[in-house]
Amino acid sequence: MRLRTPLALLGAAVLVFAGPPLLTAGEDADTGTRIPGLRFMVPNTPGGGYDVTARTAARNAEDAGLTHSIEVFNLPGAGGTVGLSRLVSEHGNGKLAMSMGLGVVGAVRSNDAPKTLADTTPIARLTEEQNVVVVAADSPYRTIDELVGAWREDPGGLPVGGGSSPGGPDHLASMLTARAAGIAPKRVNYVPFDGGGELLASVLGSKVAFGVSGVGECLDQIRAGELRLLAVTGPRRVRGLDAPTLREAGYDVDFTNWRGVVAPPGLSDAERSKLVRLFEELHRSPEWQGSMRRNGWDDAFLTGEEFGAFLDAQDERVVSVLKELGL
Repeated sequence: MRLRTPLALLGAAVLVFAGPPLLTAGEDADTGTRIPGLRFMVPNTPGGGYDVTARTAARNAEDAGLTHSIEVFNLPGAGGTVGLSRLVSEHGNGKLAMSMGLGVVGAVRSNDAPKTLADTTPIARLTEEQNVVVVAADSPYRTIDELVGAWREDPGGLPVGGGSSPGGPDHLASMLTARAAGIAPKRVNYVPFDGGGELLASVLGSKVAFGVSGVGECLDQIRAGELRLLAVTGPRRVRGLDAPTLREAGYDVDFTNWRGVVAPPGLSDAERSKLVRLFEELHRSPEWQGSMRRNGWDDAFLTGEEFGAFLDAQDERVVSVLKELGL
């Protein structure tokens, strides 16, 4: 008895001290947001808006302890519709999501794509973002009026580059600006690139006269003095940047872009809910809030069925604007 009692007490002590950490580890391993093996597809080239959004979201989610080891990969092509087709083919895959936005809505229309966003599972709209009108630092155009004056004289001779296909945000913003400046949209020489990374290289290399893109894609180059910002397309100036809105400059344009996340079709309710919950918690995190401020993104958070209804409305908007512009 004297031998067994100390051993029994020791065993009890081990259970007391070992028990709580085991329970804590179990709770921490299933916070409701952890998705082991989660992959985040970017349907255009590195450096574009979808790419920046996806990599920022993945890093912030990991830093906030919401999940870990998210793989971000690029699958560019046809304005995002190659990636969209791949996503739809992954029926029932709850460990795959795709960064997307208005550009994919437009690309589906302009490419007459066989798969549409109606074939996906809507997860969340994350941000809204102004477009910017930029030129290279050595461009002769120092103001938006100087640029528009030259553009009016020779619309075809001043190519404008955008990081989206016809029907996408950069294309629509360019065409709406042309119309507001008295230039027939059909006369505009719009050069599409598969993402903001390719566009930036072309603007900096003077392969196009000017570019129209999301503020977050150009922010580093603007701050570094490599790009000259002439105007922003939204309803108000961008904090920290010295440039007027197009409307301030006398051109009746008010245009913003947005970005979000969709998943494959055929997810279970539990899989869909877990993805939505991950982005809800990401949205609340100080890491993500800080990234939005640094990138000039506006909060536009929307999830699930409401986001699905928004996608339907955006498709109708693209068709309406293209018809209105005669395109």
